Amino acid sequence: MVVLLPEVDSVTLYAVEYKSGGDVDLTRFFADLVRCETRLYNALNDRLRERHGIVTSQFEFLRFLRDRPGSRVADLAAEFAIGVGATSKGVDRLEARGWVVRQPNPSDRRSSLLALTADGARLFDAAEQTVAAGLAELIGDIVDGSPDAVRAIAELRVTLERNQIGTPAG
Repeated sequence: MVVLLPEVDSVTLYAVEYKSGGDVDLTRFFADLVRCETRLYNALNDRLRERHGIVTSQFEFLRFLRDRPGSRVADLAAEFAIGVGATSKGVDRLEARGWVVRQPNPSDRRSSLLALTADGARLFDAAEQTVAAGLAELIGDIVDGSPDAVRAIAELRVTLERNQIGTPAG
């Protein structure tokens, strides 16, 4: 049971409902996930733009290519569940700035293999520090105190990806 207190806002009340063990309103939970992602993405966007001249999506592309050199545009698109056309345009912007290079794919002439340049690697290393510090400030305490919630969200992501839910058609 939730007791309404005049000085407590509806967001706080909803958090109390989550903790009380009642049934979860899935549409509200979905809204919470979306709002959290949007606010974190925007906060990191601001920091990355101010300090490094990039945005969060560019950081994510650079991270992927740092971890998986020799990937194709299609690999990036699959990882981020976005269209190949939008992904290719994003890579074009990184390439134009000198942070990514396209190399011929010896096994398939229709595609290129992507790699970070030395400048791209330096940019990523600096931006990674900004992102890590921002996330620690914004959600570090909450995440550290909620390992079950972190595991649940990771499990949700794995399940969605395994079942190819939300994968774009093109």
